[in-house]
Amino acid sequence: MASRSGAMDGVGTSRQRRNPVLVRPNAAKRHLQQRQQEADLNDRKVIASTYFSIGAFLVLACLTVSLLILPLVLPPLPPPPSLLLWLPVCLLILLIVLAFMPTDVRSMASSYL
Repeated sequence: MASRSGAMDGVGTSRQRRNPVLVRPNAAKRHLQQRQQEADLNDRKVIASTYFSIGAFLVLACLTVSLLILPLVLPPLPPPPSLLLWLPVCLLILLIVLAFMPTDVRSMASSYL
């Protein structure tokens, strides 16, 4: 009989007294989740505030303002030489050729083994 009651202790019958701390286990879980969410939010604020220093933020702000204001103030520039206009076209053609160029897969795979 003692072994039987020992096995019943872990089950938690209605005759046993409940621990007042464990009466609402969901409340404890909610409390822990809420604390975790607050900690995550605080970590995000710290990361966001240290991601850019004040100096870096000021440099970015000045760069943005200069890109918006200078084209309105400066006179228009003459067009570049025609040879320079072919540079982006040649780069695009080179990238397309490299993208579709076949590679030797066996030599690549053997170097990583």
